[in-house]
Amino acid sequence: MSAADRPNISRVEVYWHTVKYRTVVLYVVVIVAIAVSLVYLVFPEVSSRVMRAIANAGTPPAGVATQSFGKQARFVNLDGKVQVKKANSVQWVTADYQVTLDKGDLIQTGPEGVARIVFADGTTYTVKGDTLVTVEENIVSRNSATQVGMHITSGQVDLLTGSWNVPGSKAQVSFENAVASVNANSRAAVVSDPQHNEQQITIDSGSAVLNRGDQHVDIGQFERATFPAKGSGEIVTTQVLAPPELLQPLDLAPIIVPDPKHASVHFEWKPAATAKTYEFQLGTTNMFNHLLIDQKTDATSADAVGLEPGNYFWRVRAIDDKGNVSDPSDPYKFILAAQGKEQQMLLDVAPPELEGNVVEVTGRTEPGAALIINGEQVADIQSDGTFRFFTQPMTRGSHTIVITGQNRRGGTNIKRVEVVIP
Repeated sequence: MSAADRPNISRVEVYWHTVKYRTVVLYVVVIVAIAVSLVYLVFPEVSSRVMRAIANAGTPPAGVATQSFGKQARFVNLDGKVQVKKANSVQWVTADYQVTLDKGDLIQTGPEGVARIVFADGTTYTVKGDTLVTVEENIVSRNSATQVGMHITSGQVDLLTGSWNVPGSKAQVSFENAVASVNANSRAAVVSDPQHNEQQITIDSGSAVLNRGDQHVDIGQFERATFPAKGSGEIVTTQVLAPPELLQPLDLAPIIVPDPKHASVHFEWKPAATAKTYEFQLGTTNMFNHLLIDQKTDATSADAVGLEPGNYFWRVRAIDDKGNVSDPSDPYKFILAAQGKEQQMLLDVAPPELEGNVVEVTGRTEPGAALIINGEQVADIQSDGTFRFFTQPMTRGSHTIVITGQNRRGGTNIKRVEVVIP
């Protein structure tokens, strides 16, 4: 074609239409939905089985707690002044239930302060008043031996261990110049008194091993090891009084009377060997730092009058003729209620979650209500009624958690939750 025969084109026009990514995605979703609908219409039974399998894959069995395994320790009870200084901080902050603890963190309690701390392996440290401790070890793993420990600078710490899943696991308390390793299923009371240059550990149940320099001492039930904080000196081991066994009211027993304010509540315990007198204590918390009664008696019983409806805890110490005092008995809790006032109260409990072999229970109740979970009072109840509680370490297998509530009107409610510790 010659130049004269070519068409005279003055310009070229190009037209386009912009399509957004969102529009493309919408079209894809619509197409997939149509395809799925067609498949469901053609094969309804197969589609239903697939959808059920997908739904069940993300849902735990009914009544069984879901498991989350945290490696940090946490507060499960707080009362009075308790402060924390994180290892990477220079400031002391007020402890709360959202604070987690790890190696190097310091915990300090005031004169009336008490803090109970649970590690992921289930070991519990109860830090008493006027005490300074440091988280020294926190090595926790699912399938290998765990090692947790605290260093006590001054004050008193109670230690409770559970059944460890892996042999070789350790729970320790270190002093200025010694280390105590507490065995599984044991309970110990540790004291450090730098002012009087004295340290000691008492075993209430189970056993422990104390190492100080080249000294190695095995400590059994109802034995106490005492040694100086500084300087030379041998470890002295002595027998201690066993605490009395409580008889009535039984643990978690409800006491329902027409008029609680004028009713007499009777307490009784078994006599302890070599005991001359007893110290009876009644309080409104399982920490016993707010006592209603603290009295000594030669008898193996006591009575209390004038109690308001509510939840109470009681315990007894034995005292021999030399003035030696036993550790307190395991506390018992009872509920005092007015007859004819039982009525339902708001108590909603969420599915529980596992933190190792410790169960976290959350839910909502009426503002101002009192809650008891497995015999322990719930301290973390918010102004709107939401609550959070961590149980004591549990052994493997099925367990029933009992949540008992009572509101200001005298109304009660009880919920039971089944959990499985794997």
